[in-house]
Amino acid sequence: MLKRTNKFALNSKIFRFLLIPTFLFSTPFFNDNQYAKAGIEFQWDQNSGYRRLKWLQKENKKRFKNKIYFFLRPMDRNAELLKITLAIPKPFKTTLKTEKINFCKVRIGGFEERTKCLEDIPADIEINTDESSSLRSIDIYPYKPIPNNKDSYAIVLKANNPNKSGLFQFHMYGQLKGNTVSSYLGSSTIVLN
Repeated sequence: MLKRTNKFALNSKIFRFLLIPTFLFSTPFFNDNQYAKAGIEFQWDQNSGYRRLKWLQKENKKRFKNKIYFFLRPMDRNAELLKITLAIPKPFKTTLKTEKINFCKVRIGGFEERTKCLEDIPADIEINTDESSSLRSIDIYPYKPIPNNKDSYAIVLKANNPNKSGLFQFHMYGQLKGNTVSSYLGSSTIVLN
């Protein structure tokens, strides 16, 4: 009788040793993990001359339809803006159409709210392409200067993500009221998997 209980105790210890770790390590693979859309942003150059701009993208997979918001918050503008230029990186190869680009006053979402355009700002939108260097930019000329107030504005870009994944750094320039030359406003780094 004593041998049977020892044998049973030994078998249950081996059973626990093999079954419990297998169960514990396999459960995370059955869960459908939800990944965070935002997190740590990588900047190419961490000099003080570069400024990070807030951005939001709806889809981060390559070849998917995407909606990207490039935000201009009150702290990103020092004066009224007459013109905004968004420089598109070379490797971000996708078809851009002026009908799919929008400029609006925006409510930046967070944990409880979604990001939403509150009001479309009437503006002329141009897509510039330099054939020699294949650089592209989007120029936005609002009909009225963008005031230096507490409202946030956004350039909304609706396009298909490129075929290649990677980091894409977009630079934003703005022509301040009273100046003839555009000055640097900041950069946004978009990540595609």
